[in-house]
Amino acid sequence: MSMGEKTPLFEEHKKLGAQIVDFAGWEMPVYYSTPLKEHELVRSEAGIFDVSHMGEIFVEGKQALELVQLLVTRDVSRMEPGQMSLGIMCNEQGGILDDLTVYRFSDEKYMIVVNAGTRKKDLSWIKKHAAEFGCSVRDESDSLAKIDLQGPKTKDILAELTDFDLSKIGFYRFAEFSVTGVACIVSRSGYTGEDGFELYFEGERAPKLWNKLLEAGAQPCGLGARDTLRLECCMPLYGHELTENHSPLQAGYEWNINFEKENFIGMNVLLEQKNKGLAEKLVAFEMVERGIAREGYKILHEEKEIGVVTSGSFSPTLKKNIGMGYVKQEFAGIGQKIGIDVRGKAVGAVTVKKPFYKRNY
Repeated sequence: MSMGEKTPLFEEHKKLGAQIVDFAGWEMPVYYSTPLKEHELVRSEAGIFDVSHMGEIFVEGKQALELVQLLVTRDVSRMEPGQMSLGIMCNEQGGILDDLTVYRFSDEKYMIVVNAGTRKKDLSWIKKHAAEFGCSVRDESDSLAKIDLQGPKTKDILAELTDFDLSKIGFYRFAEFSVTGVACIVSRSGYTGEDGFELYFEGERAPKLWNKLLEAGAQPCGLGARDTLRLECCMPLYGHELTENHSPLQAGYEWNINFEKENFIGMNVLLEQKNKGLAEKLVAFEMVERGIAREGYKILHEEKEIGVVTSGSFSPTLKKNIGMGYVKQEFAGIGQKIGIDVRGKAVGAVTVKKPFYKRNY
């Protein structure tokens, strides 16, 4: 078996006794203690995640705004410098190439943060469209590291390590400043539903910053907890809820699409879907009988297949078994009784309002 790629923090994970798994071709920590303990830690205190496997692509040029406007579904022109936003990048058929975050430094400079498994595909797609706008596209993924600091106590921990006034960074805003002498791009954002910060910096400085955060009271968390935290908040995961076979409308991303702007790739197909109606829709559900829904399990209604599970797990916060999946439009209403085919047996579930969990900041 060939070894996967390693982040600059791989040796630190080994020192901490992390259980390592392959994720999108990377050797990543799935947990250090247990996924359950790490999940609860982020909900109550502060955890840090190594997410250096993600990609950072910089787009610069006089027409950088026009390029990014074409690439993503939302209206980037409304963003201010120092603002970040979630974005969806579609193909010409309206399928989701990736979900990403866009950081606006100025009209002429953007950072696009992409998923590890889609980085090469995204880079070639962005470069292909950049040519007509005369923009430079730089992939800095190999030189940058990324640490996510997440949980209700994160602001206090980060404040110990910087002179920067963190109250100046609102949610989905970012700034550039030094953390323990390490130059960082820091945004107030995350993938857990808690208050938190995402830090981007030179990869060679990663062990220093990681250990300083640990000393300040953050605790290491793996991808196992990250997955259950995002599922409780109904945050989709690429390759599960989001694929090239699904559109952002089907995935519940209506709020991230701006049909008023001049154009974006896939716009005409999405307009047609919006006007004609959708064949299927992403729903959230709770199990009402004993059993855990897993990715790929069939969703049933009166023994007929009506969809498929995309993610499922025990929810440590709700103490229930929860999941998401695509179902035919007519079964997508809240309170719909469904069955999940768990090893040949239909186990009862019911669709519920998203998200399962919402933090009151």
